[in-house]
Amino acid sequence: MAEKNYLVKVEEGKAASDGQPSIGPSYRSIFAKDGFPAPIPGMESCWDIFRMSVEKYPTNPMLGRRQIVDGKAGKYVWQTYKEVYDIVIKVGNALRSCGVEKGQKCGIYGVNCPEWIISMEACNAHGLYCVPLYDTLGAGAVEFIICHAEVSIAFVEEKKINELFKTFPASREYLKSIVSFGKVTPEQKAEAEKHDLAIYSWEEFLQLGENKTFDLPVKKKTDICTIMYTSGTTGDPKGVLISNESIVTLIAGVKRLLASVNEQDVKLLVEDIGELKPSILCAVPRVLDRIYSGYLPYILEYSEETGF
Repeated sequence: MAEKNYLVKVEEGKAASDGQPSIGPSYRSIFAKDGFPAPIPGMESCWDIFRMSVEKYPTNPMLGRRQIVDGKAGKYVWQTYKEVYDIVIKVGNALRSCGVEKGQKCGIYGVNCPEWIISMEACNAHGLYCVPLYDTLGAGAVEFIICHAEVSIAFVEEKKINELFKTFPASREYLKSIVSFGKVTPEQKAEAEKHDLAIYSWEEFLQLGENKTFDLPVKKKTDICTIMYTSGTTGDPKGVLISNESIVTLIAGVKRLLASVNEQDVKLLVEDIGELKPSILCAVPRVLDRIYSGYLPYILEYSEETGF
């Protein structure tokens, strides 16, 4: 089988000269050998990505959650793009009601769920820096990220609320409000009061944004969309500033690369995946490694049986 090469050399390496170090050759994806994809008209920010999708596909399913019936996960229940958009607007209004303005930092702490995405889109709508909080980066990582990024409000999975309290008193200077993805217990309200911290259940926060209107600020490509913290090689987590331009450029590239895959295409790819049947799976390398490790024994066994 012929080997496929997905890289092309666009610039030769340069030898060291005048005290400057040598530079290796530059490579680019084969899909961009003749230049980068043209920008998508009207797409200047991450908010535009969502807004344009809502305008184009208002009734299409966007966010799904599996129903739990008798302790078992059942079918997916979906919210459409327009339904999600309406909730995003309420969450954005509630953020502004709390005094959060463009350029401030908003943390999100929890596993993947519709509320995670809704919170992120509300940040995009009002030009807030979205800051994912990870306790997988090690003990004290959440406290460090809140203080380092100066996070003033955080959306939190229910079972992570008590973990967030552990960041006090160190984070007290910055963190002023917590919004649960679900409910808040009386004990958690009492604990928040000790730290002069406002705390809301998801429904309480949505009600805060009801019947309120705030103008959406102008977003530019050069604005920061998110601060992504990584473990780094040594020391504290490192915050990577990701601009709107980085993401909208990526979207333009993906659109070009996957032009043959449309919204009705379902193939490939564990329980959730078996139920969802995704066409495309976007994942961090660690997840892909786990999928690879899970399938490899079956592939090897099949190979021994068939000779392929």
